Amino acid sequence: MFGLIGHLTTLEHAQAAAKELGFPEYANEGLDFWCSAPPFIADNITVTSVTGQKIEGQYIESCFLPEMLATRRIKAATRKILNAMAHAQKHGINITALGGFSSIIFENFNLEQFQHIRNIKLEFERFTTGNTHTAYIICQQVEQASKQVGIELSKATVAVCGATGDIGSAVCRWLDAKTDVKELLLIARNQERLQQLQDELGRGKILPIEEALPQADIVVWVASMPKGMEIDAKVFKQPSLLIDGGYPKNLETQIQHPGVHVLNGGIVEHSLDIDWKIMNIVNMDVPARQLFACFAESILLEFEKLYTNFSWGRNRITVEKMEQIGQVSRKHGFRPLLVES
Repeated sequence: MFGLIGHLTTLEHAQAAAKELGFPEYANEGLDFWCSAPPFIADNITVTSVTGQKIEGQYIESCFLPEMLATRRIKAATRKILNAMAHAQKHGINITALGGFSSIIFENFNLEQFQHIRNIKLEFERFTTGNTHTAYIICQQVEQASKQVGIELSKATVAVCGATGDIGSAVCRWLDAKTDVKELLLIARNQERLQQLQDELGRGKILPIEEALPQADIVVWVASMPKGMEIDAKVFKQPSLLIDGGYPKNLETQIQHPGVHVLNGGIVEHSLDIDWKIMNIVNMDVPARQLFACFAESILLEFEKLYTNFSWGRNRITVEKMEQIGQVSRKHGFRPLLVES
């Protein structure tokens, strides 16, 4: 069985979704309540591969909300993720994806040191961040959607915002090794890590965001959006392609300009319908067919009976592992979400 650990985008979203999640009594509760609410299984899922194989899974609502980080309730946030992981393991789930902020919190707060959660010793090989599949799908979106909007990669400048993160660095490695992208622009807050990435790639210009965006034909956004930051759509080239790989997706509402094509990054489409409610709750455009690539990674690992933390740690994603998960993704009927024609 596969598992998906996720969370809602805001307190308001959580209150609105409480009834659909099966807990109508949570609908009027504030942040303090959500800080203490335990994780629960909110969905039982069946997924069918194009090969005919069927697997079962469960969605675990962690009750984490991004406001917990914004209000410095770090202990509540970290407890949410660890408790959800323990809940998945207790229910015998073989491989579980840490969706949304879950993997970021796990990494940033070094939660691997907390292996004992009450009477459960967490077995980390049962969990994956899903970042390898996410990075692969974003790279496929770059390669395929650029053709759709008339951008030739061999003449294109690609800016990666969040280049030193787990997904961002993997995207840079792939674009360097597997495409003929003309120029890479590397954007991130940590200058030391940027320098290390540039040294590893042997290429790429390190630029501040305000200098990089006007030069880019394609922007891959895999960084958190700083609070209050607004982007003027007029700074972008036309045509340009902007791939929003963050969660929640917030660039499409900010940037509405003819010639600037915004694509929800890290989203896959399945060839067959999936009967679940969670993708309705997170407002996916086609909920029966579309899902986050990180969630799909645990589904793929379950199909292949690869019970291992396929994506784990920071900046360990190789081009070879991206190719491996990509091959499995295609085999079972998943494809990257592309620009609507």
